[in-house]
Amino acid sequence: MAIGMRRLLTLGARTDAAELLDSGRLSRSEVEANLADLARLNRLPGGTDASVRAIERLVGNGNDLRILDVGTGAGDMPIAFAKRGWRVLAADVNPDVLAVAEAALARVPGVDVGEADVLALPLDDGAVDVAHCSLLIHHLAPEEAVMALAELRRVARRGVVVNDLRRGFMPLAATWVSVLALGRSRVTRADGVVSARRAYTLSELDALLAEAGLTPRWRSTGWLPRVVTAATA
Repeated sequence: MAIGMRRLLTLGARTDAAELLDSGRLSRSEVEANLADLARLNRLPGGTDASVRAIERLVGNGNDLRILDVGTGAGDMPIAFAKRGWRVLAADVNPDVLAVAEAALARVPGVDVGEADVLALPLDDGAVDVAHCSLLIHHLAPEEAVMALAELRRVARRGVVVNDLRRGFMPLAATWVSVLALGRSRVTRADGVVSARRAYTLSELDALLAEAGLTPRWRSTGWLPRVVTAATA
């Protein structure tokens, strides 16, 4: 494949353009609308079901499991995890996002909600069975991503699951179509494209995982815009 075509398919270098959700300037209603869209998008292939499969690849489907979900968003993934009998700690660092999650998860048995920065998790070593994050790593610069993955590895006894976009021309096109069709918020439509351009390629993600002391053990379908990776130390 010609060099120019390879660069087009991977979109070349990763962008550091900021997403609106990270700006701290959105209203509560805008945050709620954006998170509702993301929960809707999580129902697509590569979303919630793929995260469940990845966790089961690491630990099986037993009930006595403790799962950390960092960057929990609207809390829809913790709800799906709790339905399987797993105990969940849902965490986020954005206070506006956390308020939405707390409201959504207030009456969900087996789910606790708390503020936590993935770069410095307030948990003991091995505090959970699996540490999970969805659509989080692409928000972080490479050095921050390594720090975050190392923290997830530190607190997880049995492994780490990363669910995120992958960078490339086809994933960008698919993401654009998805957010256009399902996104009802201007924030979703803007951030969806930026997210796809901020995402890491799978080879870049593997390098970040290796630097954090993690080895991929299972990966969902690699041609989808979102790919889930289960990794262990």
